[in-house]
This record gives sequence, structure tokens and C-alpha cells, in this order.
Amino acid sequence: MKKITYIILALVLSFGFKGMAQQTPAPDQNEAISITGATAHIGNGNIIENCVIVFENGVITAIGGAGTPTKGKVINASGKHIYPGIIAPVRSLGLVEVEAVRASDDQDEIGEMIPNIRSLIAYNAESKVVESMRPNGVLIGQIAPQGGTISGTSSIVQFDAWNWEDAALKVDDGIHLNWPNSFRRGRWWLGEPRGFKPNKEYTKEIDVIKGFIANSKAYGKGNSEQPNEGFKAMQGLFDGSKKLYIAADGEKEIIDAVTTAIESGVKSVVIVGGYESYKIIPFLKQHNVPVLIQHTHNTPFRDDDDYDLPYKLPKLLVDGGLLVALENSGTSNFQTRNMPFYAGQLVAQGLDKETALQLITGNTAKILGIDQNYGTLETGKSATLFISEGDALDMRTNILTHAFIDGRALSLETHQTELWKRYMEKYSRK
Repeated sequence: MKKITYIILALVLSFGFKGMAQQTPAPDQNEAISITGATAHIGNGNIIENCVIVFENGVITAIGGAGTPTKGKVINASGKHIYPGIIAPVRSLGLVEVEAVRASDDQDEIGEMIPNIRSLIAYNAESKVVESMRPNGVLIGQIAPQGGTISGTSSIVQFDAWNWEDAALKVDDGIHLNWPNSFRRGRWWLGEPRGFKPNKEYTKEIDVIKGFIANSKAYGKGNSEQPNEGFKAMQGLFDGSKKLYIAADGEKEIIDAVTTAIESGVKSVVIVGGYESYKIIPFLKQHNVPVLIQHTHNTPFRDDDDYDLPYKLPKLLVDGGLLVALENSGTSNFQTRNMPFYAGQLVAQGLDKETALQLITGNTAKILGIDQNYGTLETGKSATLFISEGDALDMRTNILTHAFIDGRALSLETHQTELWKRYMEKYSRK
């Protein structure tokens, strides 16, 4: 039966239209490149009009206004806009290709406490879903496992590579924990009333998490002769080399999760989701906890929530002084390419456009710990950027003409652009 499944997978992935193969990764930058005339959106809230950006060997060597000396090949981008590459955190991109085909789905492994499961080694750099991110400017992602209580370990990759080794930017950057809910829906199929009711197992589930973290910490201080890969993987949480990403939405759950992590000796905590985080902004500021917020195109979780709460939540947190970025959980992987437009929607909620851009570039890089090299357009940082004909946060005008990762000029062709060309030609003949 398994043999038949693999044959079906091979057929699904191989059949297609001519010219729809994965694009060849770009070669290393071999000459200096200068981009002139565009409006540069730095990713830290600043803008440079009529900007000149020069980069060599994958690194930005100069950035400034008109008059900044150019070098090497010159790209005239007058009237266009330059942005840092957009970063997508907490996604399973490259871990699942066809959800209906189990053999192509590596996002969720068996087990509840499996921090030693490394998403990176299952990452498929040749995924057509990954490839489809680039034409919208999404160039970097944090590839995270899903499922269980402790899902495993994530890594950060760039989206133009031959394999996972080439793709990796930051290896094993964090552990991902799904915090239990203090309320759960009634199981109608067991005759329970519909709607939410207290989760009687909540305290017990937290104790299990506390126990696992405590045992992991003790394991690191001891000299056990019995190796435990799960406990080994947790050690980075106690020395600060890894962050703990906790998926939690409720006010009580967030407080319990952060308190438990801090009391257990975890150095760095990030809340993922954070639906009710606006209720406890002082608490999060006190403990220096950033929030990765679910995508804004959503309906309220509860009947008595503000109808527009998901849309205005990022602005509430930004106004409260928290370090905030957008993530895209709750949607299919392919929708990750819409991240710039989720950020653009925040402008309609009153957020400054450059601040909205930070929520998918500079702020995300800070939260993921890659801001020394990525997230903003600054001298000495990676030349990971793109040129758009218009506003990148507007789906009508975000039309890319060029994109670079570490200075390498990317192909913006994908199987989707091939299909678009195919059918545009079909309808133009009529």
C-alpha cells in the first residue's frame, strides 16, 4: 500500500504543464549592483526618497540619497519602491506539499513532547509552495513543526536554495510549545452541551509541561549515562541560545504560559497568536515578551468580542509599546504569500504604513534574532530585498521587477506565473 502511495505522489508532483519546473536557484553575486532612483522603505520606520543602494558580495555597502556614488551594474528604479525581504515566522512551508498525500506531509510527528524533532532536515527547498512566496516579496521564513504539546525545533531559511543545507540562515533557533486551553468546547458526539466549558484537565496538563521543563533543566546540570534526545534539545532554552515560542490566545493562558516559562528558567519567550494579549499589555511589557499575532483577516473568536478585534489587534499592541510582528497561523501555507497585504490592512486601522511594514520585516527579524543581518536596509546587512512597481502592501500595485537574497538575483517565475501567462493568452485570443 505504501508503494502505491509513493507512486501516486510521484505522479502528482511530476505531471504539469511545460515550463512549470522549480526555478534554478540563483548563483552567488559576482559583481557590484547599484539600484538608483527608487523610494527605499528601510523597514525601521524610515524612508529615503530617490535612494541609491549599492551591494557587493551579498552585503549592502552603501545606502543614501541622490548623489551617493554608484558601482558596478546600475538598475534604474525611478518611480519604483525598494523593500527589505518579507519574513514569515512560524510556518510549515516546505514541510507539506500535498496535504492529502501523507508521504508529502512532514509537519507533524507522533508524540506530545518531542523538542528534538528538527523541522530543518525535513524542509523541501524545491517545494512549489515555497517558490510561490517570492513574487510577493516573501523571501525568508521560520520553518516550524506542528502538532503535539511540544512540537519540535524550528529553523530559519531563505526561499531560494537547492536543499535545506543551502537554505538555512539560523539553525535550531527555537522550541515550539502549544499551551493547553483553560476552556474547551463541549463534545456533542458524547452528549456534552455545545459551547465552551472549563477544561478540568487544565492544571494537570500544565503540571506535565512544568515537569518536562524541570526534568530537562536537571538533565543539563547532571551527568546522566542515559541519553535523552528530548531533554538535550531543550538545553538552549536555559542558556539563551534558543527561544521558546508559545502558542496561546487567552488572557489566562498567556499569563500562565509566560509565568511558567520564566519560573522554569527559560531565558526568552515569544507569544504566538496572542488573541487576548491586548488585555495584559503591562504584564507582557514587564517581562519583555514580544507577540507574533495571527493574520488579521479573521472573524472574532467569541460572540461578545468587537467585530473588528482581529483587524485592530496589532495596532492595540503597537500603541501599547510591545514588540509586535505578524504570523500567519490558521491559514494554509500558500496564503503566506499574502503577508504584505495583511500588513497593508493595518493601515486602514490607523497604523502608519511604515510601522505596518515593520511588522513583517524589521520587527520580525528582531523577534527571530536575525536582525543583525536581515529585516532592514542598512549598510553592513544582507542585500535581501525586492523592487516593486508600487506599494508592496497593496495587492493591486505590488508587482515585483527584481528580488535579491544575499545579493543573488532571483527568478520571479513560478508554476503560478506560468499558469497566469497560459490562460491570459487563451482569453486574449477570443
